[in-house]
Amino acid sequence: MRKIFNLLIIVLVTAYLIFKFMWSPQHKTGSTAPDFKAELIDGSAFELSDLRGNYVLLDFWGSWCPPCRRDNIGLTKLYDEFKDKSFATAKGFEIVSIALEKNDKTWKKAAEKDGFNWPYQIVQKAKLVMTSPLALKYNVTNLPSKFLIDPDGNVIGANLSYEELKKVLAENLGK
Repeated sequence: MRKIFNLLIIVLVTAYLIFKFMWSPQHKTGSTAPDFKAELIDGSAFELSDLRGNYVLLDFWGSWCPPCRRDNIGLTKLYDEFKDKSFATAKGFEIVSIALEKNDKTWKKAAEKDGFNWPYQIVQKAKLVMTSPLALKYNVTNLPSKFLIDPDGNVIGANLSYEELKKVLAENLGK
């Protein structure tokens, strides 16, 4: 009986460590944002590191996701407010949206209806959020998920509210 108990403890501890390693965020505040390459909706090549020197909001969303669609209202307002601003330590502010979709058509209607007017839009087909390569890279397990990246390429916030995002951006505006 004692051997079974010890074996059970070992299995549980091992499972816990594996789970913790697999699902621990790779986007801890202060850590370097994982770089990636992708194709934008216009067919052009994109690399996250090309936006170094800007504040970047990485937004994982889905057209089928009601909370994402509600968030898109604030996202478009945030972009409109800060896209042309001068920052003390950055060239500007950009949004990179990554739609995780089962088909290629619904995201376009949603993005147009929700007013997406930024150039960096990516669509990844994924039956489950966790199967998208970019979602895996950032350990995204639910939508929406947002990561604010500073001009040096470091994550400075994950899933911040729009008020928090506005505060960080406003505090870093040029004088």
